[in-house]
Amino acid sequence: MFSALAFQLPAPVNQPAVSEEEETYDAPATQPSTSTNVVLRQAAPPYGQRRGWKPTSQEDFGDGGAYPECPIAQYPIEMGKKKMSSGNTLALQTDKDGNVRYDAIAQQGQRDGKKVQSQFKDLVPLFYRKDLTEEEKEMARPSEEEVAETTEKTRLALEKITQGKIKTANPSTVPGASGKTQFIRYTPGQQNGGAMQQRIIKMTEVVEDPLEPPRFKHKKIPRGPPSPPPPVLRSPPRKATAQEQKEWMIPPSVSNWKNNKGFTIPLDKRLAADGRGLQDVTINDNFAKFSEALFVADRHAREEVRQRALMQQKLAQKEKEAKEENLRLLAQRAREERSGIAPRATGPSADSAAAMKNSLAAYDSDSDTEPSEDEEDEEAAKLRDQMRQEKRREREREMRMNNMGTEQRAKMLARQQNRDISEKIALGLAKPTMAKESMLDARLFNQESLSTTFGDEDSYGLYDKPLFHGSTAAAAIYKARGNITEGNEDSFGGGTEEGIGKALDNDRFGLGRAQVGFEGAADQEVRDGPVQFEKDTSDVFGVDKFLDEAKSGKKRGLDTEAGGARKRQQMDRASERE
Repeated sequence: MFSALAFQLPAPVNQPAVSEEEETYDAPATQPSTSTNVVLRQAAPPYGQRRGWKPTSQEDFGDGGAYPECPIAQYPIEMGKKKMSSGNTLALQTDKDGNVRYDAIAQQGQRDGKKVQSQFKDLVPLFYRKDLTEEEKEMARPSEEEVAETTEKTRLALEKITQGKIKTANPSTVPGASGKTQFIRYTPGQQNGGAMQQRIIKMTEVVEDPLEPPRFKHKKIPRGPPSPPPPVLRSPPRKATAQEQKEWMIPPSVSNWKNNKGFTIPLDKRLAADGRGLQDVTINDNFAKFSEALFVADRHAREEVRQRALMQQKLAQKEKEAKEENLRLLAQRAREERSGIAPRATGPSADSAAAMKNSLAAYDSDSDTEPSEDEEDEEAAKLRDQMRQEKRREREREMRMNNMGTEQRAKMLARQQNRDISEKIALGLAKPTMAKESMLDARLFNQESLSTTFGDEDSYGLYDKPLFHGSTAAAAIYKARGNITEGNEDSFGGGTEEGIGKALDNDRFGLGRAQVGFEGAADQEVRDGPVQFEKDTSDVFGVDKFLDEAKSGKKRGLDTEAGGARKRQQMDRASERE
């Protein structure tokens, strides 16, 4: 009957809550058990009929292995199954009415016997509770045994706390007054016939000074790498680009009528606040059409110019061929006349006439080709004349070189070789060379560069020293450079000061001495060098004097010294009147 009833009843939806009292309850051994435990076991279907069947428990395997025809994960006798680690996950519990006990979350992790008020009935006073009996509502005092037990638990808990505090306060490595002593029995390995076979050795550790600095330096081990970052289900942060920052930029609100703070707002910020940059700029298609039309027109014009140039080349070629034919005929006629053969008709042949006619067919009275040909002939003639003149000069120069003596020729060659590149370029004698070394002007090698401390900040001088420093340079400059060494001593008065003075006093043209000269020139001394100018140190406009008076700080700046004597003069006049 019980088995039939078990088959008819449905399976329970929720597991009943089992209390501790029910778990610890032991049925009396004297009472015989009238109920019979019935174990229902459903056997696995036979081989070939297991389609759609799945093993759900260990009893389905029947102390055997897995079923290969069932395509699911199978773990007979828990083989290959990962063991679940103990965690803080709570099992789902229900009360006697089948409701889920959510207060188990609040009771998790609390000590045994602690009451946690996790329900609404815990807030209701005991007098109004309906689920309690009268004995539970009375709240009787605890017995002496319960009080003693609670007191002992409290004392042990407090001692545990105090002992922990005391232990942490006391140092664990306090050296004693004397070292540890240890007695060791020593038996030597080789007796050697000695009377003393064993000895007692007392070993005492050396007492260490607690204030002694450490003898060894402990090096801290570098910290190891941290744990890898956890996987994040999002893209990592990246720096915003300039375009994104520009798109996210919100222009400040700028009013066109109010500016209470008086800020100077740039024009670009005012335009940005106006919202003009947010408008889409549309370009008219006619610009592209216009550009394309210009490109097509330019290409068409270039094609016309090319065709015209080709036509002109063809006409010029035909004209050249006609001229060559005419010249050939003239040469042939001249050869015939020279050889005594009767000349042919004076007119050109039919072929030459046709060629001339075809070449000149495109030219009429309005054509401008004849003047252009005349100009080209003139330019060619000028070019030929210039080339003839250059050839003639070269031949004359070669002839002079051949006629001059050996000494003069050597001097001339040495002079040409010693010229600087700048002089050769000026004279047209420089020739291009394939050498990698660049040619430099040797006159720049003896120039001294300016130092870093050249000149003062207040000075206006552009030169650090005179151009011709010393009397020798000035005398060499102003000395007459006649052909004195070659025997012409009469030129420039022989190069001496007396000779030059006599030459200047000599009236070559009979004009006589000038009566009127430059004013003040006669009073100047005769100089033997270049003109030297003196810096004007005088205050022309009185600026320095004005600044000195301003720096002196006189209270009455307009009163001069003469003004101070005015009062004295008035007093003198008054005394004279008296």
